[in-house]
Amino acid sequence: MQDVGQATCVGVVDALVHAVLCQSPRDAIASIDSALYKGLATQADIADVFAALPAKFGVLRPLIDGRAESGPETLMRLLLRGLGCDIALQVNIGGVGRVDIVVDGWLIIECDSFEFHSSWDDQVEDRRRTLAAAALGFTTIRPTARMIMNEPDAVLSAVRGLLAARRA
Repeated sequence: MQDVGQATCVGVVDALVHAVLCQSPRDAIASIDSALYKGLATQADIADVFAALPAKFGVLRPLIDGRAESGPETLMRLLLRGLGCDIALQVNIGGVGRVDIVVDGWLIIECDSFEFHSSWDDQVEDRRRTLAAAALGFTTIRPTARMIMNEPDAVLSAVRGLLAARRA
């Protein structure tokens, strides 16, 4: 541990160990995913994290995926996992661009945050991409980060409804 003035700092491994111990499993996975995505942790660091944790936390390790660009993307992926769908992350679609998640090859889920989707220009671009995806046969839903974190049942209900309608 380093003492910097009045602030106390720990390394990334210690911080992630405590994240796993103090957060819900989903939130802990999101923290680890974010550390990987942002380049703050390596796979070797993650091995050290799990080596430092009680063995019962080992079930979380296979769920880690550093491709998520935000915590809400990780949380959405984990919610979808329970539906038994085919989930593809960070998919490039010609004429549309990179999308957060594609479910079963046709349902795009964009996990929108205020930071990147708040201006009118952002909104116009989001709608252009949604129309371009629809022209290719994709359906797009855009739950906000707040919805994913605070109303996961409502988000999952919407996804289930779309999946059921497509199967019918």
